[in-house]
Amino acid sequence: MATSTTKALAGEEPPAPPGAAGAGKTARRRGAWLHLLDVKGAPYAFVAPFFVVFAAFSFYPLVYTSWISLHDVELATLDVMEWVAFDNYVELWGDSRFWNALQNTFTIGVVSTVPQLLMALGLAHLLNYRMRASLFFRVASLVPYATSVAAAALVFTMIFERDFGMINWMLGSVGVDPVDWEADKWPAQVAISTIVIWRWTGYNALLYLAAMQAIPADRYEAASLDGASRWKQFTHVTVPGIRSTIVFTIVLSTIGATQLFGEPLIFGQGPNGVTGGADNQYQTLGLLLYEEGWKHYQMGRSATVAWAMFLLLVLAFAAQRLITFLRSRAS
Repeated sequence: MATSTTKALAGEEPPAPPGAAGAGKTARRRGAWLHLLDVKGAPYAFVAPFFVVFAAFSFYPLVYTSWISLHDVELATLDVMEWVAFDNYVELWGDSRFWNALQNTFTIGVVSTVPQLLMALGLAHLLNYRMRASLFFRVASLVPYATSVAAAALVFTMIFERDFGMINWMLGSVGVDPVDWEADKWPAQVAISTIVIWRWTGYNALLYLAAMQAIPADRYEAASLDGASRWKQFTHVTVPGIRSTIVFTIVLSTIGATQLFGEPLIFGQGPNGVTGGADNQYQTLGLLLYEEGWKHYQMGRSATVAWAMFLLLVLAFAAQRLITFLRSRAS
C-alpha cells in the first residue's frame, strides 16, 4: 500500500503534516514533474537548451557570413558594407586561384585520407587481438593526435627539408637525387599529407577498435567453424560489423580535409605559407580564405570562400546519402 508521501510525490494526494500550509501545493508540483518525466516527449524538452545554444553559435555565423558574402567589405571597416549581390560568387567562379585551391584540397584530401583510414583499420585489427602491453600501444597511438599541429608541422618540415632533411638524406644513401619538397607541387602535397596521416591514424584506429570490440564473439566462432580464415573473418565479419564507424570516419576526414589549414601554413615557413608556395602549388581552400580576408583585407570574398567550402561539404554529404540509398535499393 502506498504511503501518503509516495502518493504526494505521485501527485495523487498532498501530505498533511501539521503546520505545513503549502505542503500540498508543493507535493502536487513534484507530482507534476514526475509525471512529466514519464511523458514520451520529455527527453526532447531536456535537450532543447542544447539546440538553442547550437543555433546561437552555429546558425548566426552562417547567416552573418552569408550576408557579408553579398557585400564588398574590408577588414578595417567591417561596419561599412557595399551591396554587390552575387558578384563575389561570380568572381570566385572565374578565379583560377579558387579552382587551383579546390584541386589541391581534393588531392591532398585523397592522398591523406585513403592511406590514413586503411592504416587505421589495420592497426585497429592488430590491437583487437590479445597481446602484451596492449594498453601501452593504444595510448601510444593517441600521442600524435595529442601533439600540437604546430609542433608536428615544424618537425616534419625539418624532416622534409631540401638540403639537410632526413628524407633526402635517406634517398641520397640509395642514390636518389634530393627532392625539393616545398617548391614542387606533388612532393609538397605528399609531405603535407604525411603530416595529416601521422596525426590522425591513431585516432581513427581507436575508433575502429572500439567498434570492433562491440562485435559479438559468436560471429567469429561461427565463421571459424565454417572454415573461414583470419582474412575472411576480417572481410566478412569485422568490416561489415564496423561499417557505420567507417562511414563516420570518412565523413569526419572529408570535413577535416576541406578545412585543412595549419599543416600547409606552417609547412610554408613564412609568407609562402599563406599563398601555398610561390606558385600556389599546395594552397588549400582554408589558406585561400585566410589570404583573401587577412592578407588582402577583402572580408566579402573571404566569406564567399567560406560559403563555397560549406556548400562543397553539403554536396559531398548529399552524394554519400544518394550512394547509400542506391545501394540499399539494389540490395
